[in-house]
Amino acid sequence: MKDFDSIPALMADLGKRAKDASRDLAFASAERKHAALIAAADAVWKNRAQIIEANKKDLDYGREKGLSPAMMDRLMLDETRIQGMVDGLRTVAEQTDPVGEVLAEWDMPSGLNIRRVRTPLGVIGVIYESRPNVTADAGALCLKSGNAVILRGGSESFHSSTAIHACLVEGLKAANLPEDAIQLVPTRDRAAVQELLTMTDYVDVIVPRGGKGLVGLVQREARVPVFAHLEGIVHIYIDKAADPQKTLDVVLNAKTRRTGICGAAECLLVHQDIAETLGRDVIAALLAAGVEVHAAGALAIDGTVPATDADWGKEFLDSIIAAKPVTDIDEAIAHIRQYGSNHTDCIMTEDQSAADRFFERLDSAILMHNASTQFADGGEFGMGAEIGIATGKMHARGPVGAAQLTSFKYLVRGNGTTRA
Repeated sequence: MKDFDSIPALMADLGKRAKDASRDLAFASAERKHAALIAAADAVWKNRAQIIEANKKDLDYGREKGLSPAMMDRLMLDETRIQGMVDGLRTVAEQTDPVGEVLAEWDMPSGLNIRRVRTPLGVIGVIYESRPNVTADAGALCLKSGNAVILRGGSESFHSSTAIHACLVEGLKAANLPEDAIQLVPTRDRAAVQELLTMTDYVDVIVPRGGKGLVGLVQREARVPVFAHLEGIVHIYIDKAADPQKTLDVVLNAKTRRTGICGAAECLLVHQDIAETLGRDVIAALLAAGVEVHAAGALAIDGTVPATDADWGKEFLDSIIAAKPVTDIDEAIAHIRQYGSNHTDCIMTEDQSAADRFFERLDSAILMHNASTQFADGGEFGMGAEIGIATGKMHARGPVGAAQLTSFKYLVRGNGTTRA
């Protein structure tokens, strides 16, 4: 890894080149962007052995840093996960190009024709931790939406991200698009992040994708607007009208499929009427699956750990879940409002009125009914990939795909029209 004498100079150079590239990319044809993404997908698959070899260096680095098993899982790449990246690139490629889409059109009595159309944001800075596949996802989505991007991956995924980035650049070259449209910060030095957060002359928005520490840092330090992706403090409320088999299937999947992702369930709330029946069955199933359950009240069975106040509102990102009984749906809603992160929350019930109440009274970016919270993912929403899940309310919210990485402008046509 190269050392750089001046991080500010390095970042300013990246920013200037990204700004220049964004101006060309803003009107690049849909066909050229499609070609770049398909060529990038081909390059990722062709170079999968080199990517896996680079990933081994990152895994060694992660072990030396003492990363948790869940974080090591996020970092690891194998052929299956590389195939997932390839599929994501191809899916984004095949999506309708959002740039230039007419969102609304109307005529005014003055004779003006007005259209509101999608336009790129410009230059996006993406700061992310651990998961090297974000390099491909973020690069693809920014390219599709006509934005240049500066990627700053986590120090632990440096080698993997560099190998994947090289494939994206290969795609840009093949389609005769500016190579500077997708740039990767070529240093682990944290000073580069501080610079990126204040580059208001070059960067239009920052997207942080990582844990609470990273997002908090970005929100505190950024002078550039931020799409916040907060913790995934994901709740599942098991209503008294829940179907037992559906509930067992969904809860086990939501917790155990991948424990280190932001859509993994972290807290179970169980209606008191079923706490000693279905509730305990769910706890027993989680224990049997190797999950450490921090349980309160009637859910505290043999094998569980006593829950404490510190367990509520905690993102474990591991094979750990908190669980407590609640008197009714309104107590569940109150608990989620107090301890949730407005990311993803789920209700298990066959009572449609209960599901409607849950949907109506909570304001999480994603609300689910009888479905695993592991579906909280742009790919599963049909977006091909996502750059993150935004939990704020300004501009983008929920999975941030290509369309969410655009703004709009007004195109106004007249015919010598003057204002009275």
